Order: sequence, then C-alpha cells, then structure tokens
Amino acid sequence: MLHAIIMAGGSGTRFWPASRRATPKQLLPLAGERSMIQATRDRLDAVSPADQTYVITSKALVSPITEQLPELTACNVVGEPCRRDTAPCVGLAAALVAAKDPDAMMLVCPSDHVIEQHDRFAEGVQRGQKILEQHPNAIITFGIRPSYPAESFGYIQQGEKLPEHDAFTVECFREKPDAKTAKEYVEAGTFLWNSGIFLWRAQTILDALEKHEPEMYSHIQKIADVIGTDGFDETLQREFEAIDGKSIDYAVMERHDEVVVIEAPFDWDDVGSWQAVSRLHPHDEDGNAVVGSHIGIDSKNCIIHARPGHTIVTIDTEDLIVVQTPDATLVAPRSSEERVREAVAELDRRKMTDLM
Repeated sequence: MLHAIIMAGGSGTRFWPASRRATPKQLLPLAGERSMIQATRDRLDAVSPADQTYVITSKALVSPITEQLPELTACNVVGEPCRRDTAPCVGLAAALVAAKDPDAMMLVCPSDHVIEQHDRFAEGVQRGQKILEQHPNAIITFGIRPSYPAESFGYIQQGEKLPEHDAFTVECFREKPDAKTAKEYVEAGTFLWNSGIFLWRAQTILDALEKHEPEMYSHIQKIADVIGTDGFDETLQREFEAIDGKSIDYAVMERHDEVVVIEAPFDWDDVGSWQAVSRLHPHDEDGNAVVGSHIGIDSKNCIIHARPGHTIVTIDTEDLIVVQTPDATLVAPRSSEERVREAVAELDRRKMTDLM
C-alpha cells in the first residue's frame, strides 16, 4: 500500500510578518482559501487515505495541525523534539510506516507546494508506483521542467531513459546555481528543477540510511523498536536529539545506486517567499499582485498583502513588497526579499519574540 508523508516542520521565516513560529506558512492560506497543509492533504486524498497519511512536524505545531486536519488520527501527526533536517524526518516516517506495513511504498511531500492539477498529480504518483513494482530498490524523485533559469532551486540532470517507462535515471544532482549556470542548465534541456517530492519503499530508504548514515540509522532504529509502546515519547526525545541532522539529498539521494526521475506531469510552485504571491494571484492593470484591499496611485509591480478590514494605499511606488498584520508591517523592495530573514534574526537579537 501507498502511505503519504507530509513534511511540515519549517518555520517559513521568508513569509514574515504573516508567518510566525506559532503559525508558519504551512498553516496559512497563501494560495487560496485553504491553508498550505490543507491543500497538500486535499491532493493526497486521491492516492492515500487519511489513515495512511502522516504529518511529521515540530512539537509546537502538532495541535494546530491536528485542528486543521481533523481527518487524521492523533497518532499520525508526529512532533519532532527538535529540528534535524529532512533525513531524520524521513527516517522517522519510514520507521512508523514500516511498523504498520513492512511492504509499504512511501510518497514524501513538503507541505508548502502549490499543485492544483490533482488528477495529474495522481497520474505521476501512479507512474512512480509502476516503476517501483519492477525496480523495488529504486528511489524516485519528481522533476519540474524549468520555465526560467531559476537560481533558487536545485537541479536534477537526466541520464538514460528507463526501458518501458517515461522516466530517466539520474545522472547527478546540482545545487542552486548562479545565473550563468542556471541559464546553461535550461538551454541544455536535460536538467529539471528538484521538486523535493520523493517516492520509494519504506524499507529501501531505511536500508539506504543504514548503509550511508549508520549512526543516524542507529538512533532511528532505537525509536522504531519502541513504536506502539509507552516508552515511545521518551525514546523519541532522547534519540532524535542525538542525531546529527542532514538533508535527505546529501544523506541518500546523491549516494544511492538506483535513483530515477520522473518529469512531473503537473504544474508546480514552490511557495518559498513573497514573490510567490505575484505568481499565484492575478495582477491589476499596473502589474500589482494584491491580496486584500489596495488603492494604488501611480504604483506598479508591487506585491500587496493586507488583512481583511484593512486597506493599504501606495503612492508613486514600484517593485515593493508591502505586508500588513495587526502588530507588524513589512515594506521592502522586491529585489531584497531574501533579507526578510535578516529582519527575523534582528527581532530575535532584540528579544522581540512576540513578533516572531
């Protein structure tokens, strides 16, 4: 059976001031009426029922996520004791799934993507399942055909076509490139954006962690040994904290012998920063992407995000990000959006934790 894993532990600092520690971006309706995590669960419904869906998040977010996803049982929303990157997250999820279904396939999805074509998403997953039936030790990733030379995404280089399947072996993974290299990747036609969506058998990823990250695997195995017992919470706290965190890309993907990439048959957006509002929402006649109420006088190409009941007025402005919340307002050039994290760090330095 297929089990779905939603990774939802991020803090979403680039979406400050809307995103806060208690309500990070995955809990916010940034691309529609439903929150990001609710939208993720909605599209997974076609491939994995609620009782086979897990959310791995932080301890602090277990309660609000459970409230937003009442169809999931409490034991399927698991809070990590601390942040340890994606490899321990995936390992913990694999242990939970394997304890329930030793032969399970796992679909791993971040909680902050926009994929509106649910039928095409299900089609891509089903293609991956057919590959796993013939190649049970494969690790499958979904690549996105680049629409522009993005510097903010990792890339996957396609290798040889897989016989009998519309998929390719992975030649290599490439980190986020500079502008020149990104342009070369797009022009080559053999590079895809790395979506961060994965499909594999639970036992395959556990075996891969045992091979490539034996110390990490040892801690995960100790947690696995007490799943379903009274000692689970205590063991999870102790063993997870002892793990040296690492991304699943570094820990396994770049080292596994059999990695396959499927070019995703669905549209995809990685909602990573306020620039996503410009991609996901309609523009007015002056190119402004507006969520909420806005009056623009000679204002062009701005991103405006206002809460209900509040109107933002801009005059003689261009290429700005303006975000209003009840206790904080962000005004920044669109070109400086990456510096929003610096603002959050400065709040921390000043001990203004009520705004974080």
